[in-house]
Amino acid sequence: ADFTGATFRDCDLRHVKFVDSWLVDVNVSGLIGSFVVNDVDVTAFVEAELEQRHPERAQLREMQTADDHRAMWNTIERLWSETVDRARRLPEPARHERVDDEWSFVETMRHLVFATDAWASRTVLDEPMPYHRLGYTYSGYPRADAAAIGLDLDARPSFEEVMAVRADRMAVIRRIVDSLTDDELERVCARSPAPGYPAERRTVGRCLQVVMREECEHHRYAVRDLAVLEART
Repeated sequence: ADFTGATFRDCDLRHVKFVDSWLVDVNVSGLIGSFVVNDVDVTAFVEAELEQRHPERAQLREMQTADDHRAMWNTIERLWSETVDRARRLPEPARHERVDDEWSFVETMRHLVFATDAWASRTVLDEPMPYHRLGYTYSGYPRADAAAIGLDLDARPSFEEVMAVRADRMAVIRRIVDSLTDDELERVCARSPAPGYPAERRTVGRCLQVVMREECEHHRYAVRDLAVLEART
């Protein structure tokens, strides 16, 4: 089979085996574990390299106490403050431009709005319908379900419109972590993040970790793509 130039997106590739194949100029991203190349497990190397380039990943992994969560959010606020300043220096069309068909900067901000609404306001704060219409779900979430909770995935808001909502959602997390206690981290949340999510046990600590992981990973993507956009402009 010839897969030259193919793109695999949102695929379940567990237990896949490539034998006698040409892998040249291959770019792999996602949740990677036990990744073996030519009989060498490169998983630990990749993680170590990522943590060297993005030390916030190690900080996130080591979070345990309420103070750790506050320190992590301090880091996230600082990182995004610097990155948003870079985005503000771009022309408006560039902020809506996709690099290699990944989300634009504006779409990334909209997704983080949804992540906060789902994994903080809905779960931690127990608000039944906290979703802002400009929120942007992950790509596999059914569009009908997104519409049912009031999201307008086809909206084309300006950068400043989205950043106003984003600032409000970041303030939500700030209020949560400022009053957070170690005991509160173990409290079990009553609601799922959104309709359609599986029913399972979710603690406040787990929900906040999801929010902060989303923040860190999408910051990494945003910085990567901003460098491309800055070079173009």
